[in-house]
Amino acid sequence: MNRRWVGLGILAAAIGLAFSAAWAATAPQPPTPNRPVPIETPLGGAQQIQLQPQPDGSFRYLLTDGRNPVQSLTPDQFAQQLYSDYTSRGWLDRVLNISSPIGIAWVSLGFLGQLLFAGRMVVQWLASERNSRSVVPEVFWWMSLIGSVMLLAYFSWRKDIVGISGQTMGGLIYVRNLVLIHRSRAAPH
Repeated sequence: MNRRWVGLGILAAAIGLAFSAAWAATAPQPPTPNRPVPIETPLGGAQQIQLQPQPDGSFRYLLTDGRNPVQSLTPDQFAQQLYSDYTSRGWLDRVLNISSPIGIAWVSLGFLGQLLFAGRMVVQWLASERNSRSVVPEVFWWMSLIGSVMLLAYFSWRKDIVGISGQTMGGLIYVRNLVLIHRSRAAPH
């Protein structure tokens, strides 16, 4: 095997591990006594929700608009509010697992990325049928790269480590193939 390919494989693995480490670093830290724990569930118009321990050993959920407290709820009140907000969401919001209008944009980006990524196989199949042999056209690599970047952005928003690592590794391969295509065109025949 060519040393350059081994080096690129190691580089791809290192970049994937770097993304994984960066993602893990942003994961919530374990709670410590008297420190609020952030919760990533929009509720009742709140931008942030924190679980705060109380001096008597109980807990309260503090809903804020980013700066100012909006509501302070007991665990039972919080559960009721969460249930009420979930059941009042529209069917599309529940199916797409989104809780804000910006979520529609992110899910649309994910669907478009997946459409491009899956569509590249149709493009490759049609090019092969047209030539009566296996052919991988340049547009296949462009669709792979663009779809992969879109999916990487979507998976990053969802904080999906499996999707992030999968799209990171493939991106290097797509770029490398586009570089090889460009070099072969630039080289004198």
